[in-house]
This record gives sequence, C-alpha cells and structure tokens, in this order.
Amino acid sequence: MNRPHRSRPGVDPVLRARARRRALQAIYAWQISGGNAQQVIAQFAHEQAHEVADLEYFEDLVRGVIAERAGLDVALAPHLDRGVEEVDAIERAVLRLAAYELLHRPDVPYRVVINEAIETAKRFGSEHGHTYVNGVLDRASAQWRPLEMQAGRNGNGR
Repeated sequence: MNRPHRSRPGVDPVLRARARRRALQAIYAWQISGGNAQQVIAQFAHEQAHEVADLEYFEDLVRGVIAERAGLDVALAPHLDRGVEEVDAIERAVLRLAAYELLHRPDVPYRVVINEAIETAKRFGSEHGHTYVNGVLDRASAQWRPLEMQAGRNGNGR
C-alpha cells in the first residue's frame, strides 16, 4: 500500500471532500460491523456514485485505512491521551482516515488533510471532537511531515 501517489490533473477539491465524507462513513461502518474492504466499498459505492464524488479516491481511502489499520493505530498512539479503541468511534475513524492521508498520500497537503478532518469531525462527531482531532493531527503532522510544516511556517508552503 506504500505506492507513490500523484495528484491527478484537474482534481476537484469539492469532489475530494465528498469522497472523504463518504469514506469516513464507510470506515465508521467497518469499525462497527467489520468485513473486508470490498464489502464496505460495495455497500457505499452506489451511494457514492450518485453523490458525484471522486470514486477512485473514496476507494483508495477505504482500502488504505482498512489495510493499514494496525500501522495507523501504532503511528497515532503517541499523539493520543488514551488508547485508540477508547477514542470515540467517529473521531477514531476521522483520525485513521487523516493518518492514512498524512502517511500514505504525500500528494495531499497536510493543511488540507487537517482542515478536512476538522470539518468532518464537526459535521459527524461529538460537540468538541473536532478540537481533539485538531490537536492530535497537529502533533502527528509535526512528526510525520516536519519539512512541509516548516515550509508552511516560513511562508513557503502551500
């Protein structure tokens, strides 16, 4: 799953945001009921197609999070104040999704990943879940993407 990704020309950020929201819902459902990536994708793909989102990105996120779950949880653990399984299920899904993007999708700027995670946590999570997600991802980004963060602080980033 560590294949390099490159942004496709003409990637629409609105379609990507929709794909992330659907992927979050699919990952949340997978966390609750289990199953494999193909089953989860099949369950949500029909709705995804009707929502006019980036289906390829949706599938990559769902497959990636499910395949890399153990590694994502290990990577997130030092940035959490409790065990991964103790984090609220929506926030856990948001964090796993964002961790996958930060660690496996260098084509997506870290600021986009964090902003999208905060917005999805606001939309689907608990009242203050987005602040928890923001803190965890800020700490994780500093470790996982230090050069990109430094460039952003110096005004040279995206």
